[in-house]
Amino acid sequence: MKHLFVAIMALAAISLGACTQKQSEQTSSSNNAQNPKEMKTLVAYFSASGVTKGVAQKLAEVAGADLHEITPEKRYTDADLDWHNKQSRSSVEMADKNSRPAITDKLVNMADYDVIYVGFPIWWYTAPTIINTFMESYDFKGKTVIPFATSGGSTIEQACKDLKAAYPDVNWKDGKLLNNATATDLQKWVDSNK
Repeated sequence: MKHLFVAIMALAAISLGACTQKQSEQTSSSNNAQNPKEMKTLVAYFSASGVTKGVAQKLAEVAGADLHEITPEKRYTDADLDWHNKQSRSSVEMADKNSRPAITDKLVNMADYDVIYVGFPIWWYTAPTIINTFMESYDFKGKTVIPFATSGGSTIEQACKDLKAAYPDVNWKDGKLLNNATATDLQKWVDSNK
């Protein structure tokens, strides 16, 4: 009788263990269904004078994103940025739609990111041609790309149209001009892009 009791208790323990494990697996899989994979976010930006850099840093902090500077191989000087001079570097680049200024510090882990915010100053009503260099340096298939910009007086609309036309296979979301954006403004915008 004692052996029968021990055998019954052992079977009960095994059954209880199997039920507990199955319940744990079900709870785990239902939690995974409720909490899909966290989207990894990158804020990549080009900044010639530092204005866009400041906004990009705040945006990355608010979005919990990694930060990457799109760095030109040859930095822009004040003379390069003189838009009044048709012979300045920026004027020449923007006049040539095929211009692709070289960049350094290429990301080796772009495949890790699901959402990429791409920031830049508005030059001649659109994105600087170095942004084309950036867009053509990586595979954006399956990624969401969201432009943002700073400007002394222009809107971002033409830049967004130009980028969508140049890269129609990219999953673009609406861009935003972020002049003087507060942390609260940025948080609202990041939340609206989820």
